[in-house]
Amino acid sequence: MVEDETQNVMQKEDEYLERYGFKTKDDYETVIKGLSEETIRQLSRSKNEPDWMLEKRLLGYRIFKEKPVPEWGPDLSGIDYDDIYYYLKPNAKKSDSWDNVPKDIRDTFDKLGIPESERKFFAGAEAQFDSEVVYHHVKEELEKLGVIFTDMDNAVKEHPEIVKKYFGNIIPPSDNKYAALNTAVWSGGSFIYVPKGVRLSMPLQAYFRINAEKAGQFERTLIIADEGSEVVYIEGCTAPIYISSSLHAAVVELVAHKNAHIRYVTVQNWSKNVYNLVTQRAYVYENGNVEWIDANIGSKVNMKYPSVFLKEEGARGEILSIAVAGEKQTQDSGGKAYHLAPNTTSQIISKSVSKGSGVASYRGLIHIDKKAYNSKSSVKCDALLLDRDAKTNTYPYNEIYANDAFVSHEATVGRLAEDDLFYMMSRGLKEDDAIATAVLGFIEPLVKVLPLEYSLELKRLIKLDTTNSIA
Repeated sequence: MVEDETQNVMQKEDEYLERYGFKTKDDYETVIKGLSEETIRQLSRSKNEPDWMLEKRLLGYRIFKEKPVPEWGPDLSGIDYDDIYYYLKPNAKKSDSWDNVPKDIRDTFDKLGIPESERKFFAGAEAQFDSEVVYHHVKEELEKLGVIFTDMDNAVKEHPEIVKKYFGNIIPPSDNKYAALNTAVWSGGSFIYVPKGVRLSMPLQAYFRINAEKAGQFERTLIIADEGSEVVYIEGCTAPIYISSSLHAAVVELVAHKNAHIRYVTVQNWSKNVYNLVTQRAYVYENGNVEWIDANIGSKVNMKYPSVFLKEEGARGEILSIAVAGEKQTQDSGGKAYHLAPNTTSQIISKSVSKGSGVASYRGLIHIDKKAYNSKSSVKCDALLLDRDAKTNTYPYNEIYANDAFVSHEATVGRLAEDDLFYMMSRGLKEDDAIATAVLGFIEPLVKVLPLEYSLELKRLIKLDTTNSIA
């Protein structure tokens, strides 16, 4: 019996490594290691950036040095900032033709299914390999509608007025230590502008891959949905498995203008050696709507709290979060909603699964300003423990300054009961399949809102990550 379980675990690990943990041969044109002012200047020179962006970078670097490492969350003492590659430019020119991408990089993304999924149902896609976007393609009909979908490096040069208006204004470098770090060393990421009244019926996609050991990836994403427009953006993230740690510190800024709708979907499957420290924020204006759909499976430490600033009347925000904390993993996630105007609405739904020694924590904030009368907010946190040593925490924080606001919070914690497993196994399911069925049923309300391919992939990942867990 024990031998069979060991073989099952090894088989699942092999399946995971074959799909996600493989490594691609390193071939880089530019390599910048360590963090200093000269590092920042060298990075900016290599990108041939305008002076105004260099000044933003240097400001971010100064703030990063001054701000302390956060002490209120997971342990971040294992990050050695001097032993990280801050810029790794692959020896490949960006292309809009998949056939022109170097074969080893193309094979990497082919294994992950990116070009295939793009051909099936995405309106546009880009792929980032370490620090640079190596592939970008937008369908002609989008360009005819005036939609801009490009990488951030290109946007700085071709759309400077839009970038200057929004870059760092939604998330300033002073916001936190890792937003400052991203401002200093950002590279790659997506820039999207959807014109007034344009509603995209197909999603846009980006995929981020950390390939090198001790690498940092610091993409910067900015999405602006003009009045009455609509866009769905989906990103996926992976990295091979190394002994030493890597760092991913992204910044995502969203702007939903009057009556606009943005849905931002993340399926994060970083390997277990990655510190994933991401800052995400949306400004939502009159009757606008922003949805964050956030699935966190991998990483050593994950700290991510998508937020919505509901700035004008009728604005809405939703944060749907799934976190799976496996052995020696810390998933610290949640969301924040700031109600700054009347008749605004927010909803946060968090589902977490912990196994082995994994720790999953919900950390959230609801702020309702005194001007935000008749505002409504609801928070629901559900946690499932698969093992005796697994842990879950909930840290809700409410700041309510309006007398007529409606705010609700509920949280549940449960273990996967042996009786439930016995019932499913008595119906012919193997133990692994019974565990996976219970977990997938637990997270189903969130998974069903994903596009089909991502829904299937997320279910597959969770099944790989949560079986053989009952103690």
